[in-house]
Amino acid sequence: MDIIDQLERTREETLGYFRLSEAELASRYAPGKWSVRWLLHHLCDAETVLYDRIRRVISEPRQVIWAFDQDAWAQGLEYEHRPLEISRDIYLAVRAGVIDAARRHYERDGHREFVHSETGVRTLGEEFDKIAWHNEHHLQQIRHALGRPGPEPGRIQPGDEMRNLLPDQMR
Repeated sequence: MDIIDQLERTREETLGYFRLSEAELASRYAPGKWSVRWLLHHLCDAETVLYDRIRRVISEPRQVIWAFDQDAWAQGLEYEHRPLEISRDIYLAVRAGVIDAARRHYERDGHREFVHSETGVRTLGEEFDKIAWHNEHHLQQIRHALGRPGPEPGRIQPGDEMRNLLPDQMR
């Protein structure tokens, strides 16, 4: 499955979860973990951070790009009070930008490098792959929280992309 297919498929599935009932949005995939609602807010925020990185690498390669603390964002941006519709609209708009950038730059400029403040040298191609991997990772958590079946054959699995990324790290 190519990167555009992965980004479009995860977008479509993610958007469907924004229409869940309040009870479903409150579901958690494990005790003490984020609710489906918080996972959706996180996907929105992570998408904006990763899209910013991609645009920086395309425009100004080899710079240092800082990690972000997903828990600080969740608290500071008050996920418990933030309207889900706002996150949905941001996610949709930013994902459109990511897909457009991937169409134009994934193959041609995927070799461009940047320095991540915690993990070191990475490439633009790896960052695009990370977006698809990250979204799928959280979709698996949402499916689990809702008691829904896992991904269909051929879908990316954790570890297929970004093998060096630990599951609970976004950075």
